[in-house]
Amino acid sequence: MHGHGGGDYKDLVVFLAAAGVIVPLVNRLKISPVLGFLAAGVVLGPDGLGRFADAAPWLSWITIRDPAQLAQLSELGVAFLLFMIGLELSWERLRAMRRLVFGLGMMQVAACTVVLSGAFMLAGQSLAGAAVLGMGLALSSTAVVMPVLAERGRLKGAVGRSTFAVLLAQDLSVAPILITVSVLAAVAQQGGTLDPQVLGRSLLTLVPAAIGLGLLVLLGRVVLRPMFRSAARARKVDQGGELFVAASLLVVVGAGLAAQASGLSMSIGALVAGVLLAETEFRRQVEVSIEPFKGLLLGVFFVGVGLGLDLDAVAADPAGIIGLALAITAAKAVVIFGLARLWGLGARTAIETALVLAPAGEFAFVVFATGMVEGIASPQLTTTVALSATLSIFSIPLMALLGQRIGRRAAPPASAGADAPAPVETADGAVIIVGFGRVGRLIGEMLKAHDQTFIALDSDPAIVAAGRRDGFDVFYGDAGRREMLQHCGVASTRALVVTMDTPAKVDEVVATARSLRDDLILIARARDDQHAVRLYKLGVTDAVPETTEASLQLAENTLVDLGVPMGLVLASIHERRDQFRQTFQAATPLDRRDRPTRALRSRQVSNRDG
Repeated sequence: MHGHGGGDYKDLVVFLAAAGVIVPLVNRLKISPVLGFLAAGVVLGPDGLGRFADAAPWLSWITIRDPAQLAQLSELGVAFLLFMIGLELSWERLRAMRRLVFGLGMMQVAACTVVLSGAFMLAGQSLAGAAVLGMGLALSSTAVVMPVLAERGRLKGAVGRSTFAVLLAQDLSVAPILITVSVLAAVAQQGGTLDPQVLGRSLLTLVPAAIGLGLLVLLGRVVLRPMFRSAARARKVDQGGELFVAASLLVVVGAGLAAQASGLSMSIGALVAGVLLAETEFRRQVEVSIEPFKGLLLGVFFVGVGLGLDLDAVAADPAGIIGLALAITAAKAVVIFGLARLWGLGARTAIETALVLAPAGEFAFVVFATGMVEGIASPQLTTTVALSATLSIFSIPLMALLGQRIGRRAAPPASAGADAPAPVETADGAVIIVGFGRVGRLIGEMLKAHDQTFIALDSDPAIVAAGRRDGFDVFYGDAGRREMLQHCGVASTRALVVTMDTPAKVDEVVATARSLRDDLILIARARDDQHAVRLYKLGVTDAVPETTEASLQLAENTLVDLGVPMGLVLASIHERRDQFRQTFQAATPLDRRDRPTRALRSRQVSNRDG
């Protein structure tokens, strides 16, 4: 190892240390972690504590001196975010959202571009320069907006749906915007005339992007399911869960790089990969595997935004920069609110959507940089606008809070339901069956026969594949992990049924589910009466001891067939059932004894039939 190798990773170590200290602290103070990371970038950057490193050399060990070192990691963070969003979608849901994406979303990009470009032209900028600034500022920050909405629980309602649709349209607009900047540069260089050959060459750059996107979709449909099925089999025979994590990482990074090579953004490739995986049985386990990486890498992105804030430049003209940030945000908010109302969104949804999307986004810096390279954007003005854009990004958590509070006052509670379409995640409210072997499948068939919706989880890829072939909503995953149950909607499910035949695993799932929801109806399959007692101590609503029940039924049938009078047999069987019920009731925690256990109920119906 080289002697200076430690210095190569110093900035990354500083970030990890900041993440380990700042995020728990801001969570304790009930502050958005996004703001915590943004503030860390400002404090630990070259314009924060780094400015004093020459006077106090020890500060160089706790500051980030080379922001470029974190740049690639932050780009990966945005890609992971889009991948996770894609996992919550499907081609059917995207088709259902097409009116918002290609209507409201695309119109927002166009209208905000026109309004902001017009304002810059009135301020004395050329058409080309004003257009570059307007297009850059018309975009919002997917990387900041989506986590902020998730923190506030606003993703699955009307606000989350409309906001994501607009952000998706903006992401799809990035490539055409960059091509437009190139065309504007060609026009400016030729004195305002456009050579058709130049336009043709610019449009041809879209062809590789379209071909690359098509190949990505085709390859994903062919490769993804077999690859994850192979990783799941290896996981089942204890060859390490790291293979599943590696496969998940490969899909995100590989799809992002493939899209980038085609002229699209890395985030678009990751989004497409997520949508493709959303149609497979592995989406839930992939979500759990990717979640830690997404959070950490997004933290790098937020720190990078904070590092980009030049405090000296802001201090030189605070009124101008802050005023410009407020003007940009206000103009976008008015335009987006008007368009949202035009597209039929309620007042409450329109207000929240407008305020959270009004600040600028990270792609503005890409557009500005391209404009300066092409020579059509004034470096001095562009730098000032970029600073204002950075400040506006800092305001997104505040804008989300403000939008929610104003929205409550703008729309009475009785009408709030009109703004809330059905949640995007259809599994919410469904019964969750853990284990979809013979017992789980029978329970699922009975639920279906009585029009009760359910989703199922199993850790055997063969069982999952068989269930999905027969039309059941079955997913691969480990229900013993809190994250898995949370992704499956345990917070809103009506009941959770554990049918696995491994007692230790049943205990693990029961304990995890009960720790997540104290009021959850929790029914579990028990091996015998001793296992049932243990499950009641863990907090199950009902436990069904299979060997005990089977033994009682066998004993009843045997005694009757031997000629023992039916009345005596039923009395003795009933007495034993009562003994078991009393044992189970005694094992139930005191705060759960308000209803008697329903395990081992008397079989009056079958007795009458006999």
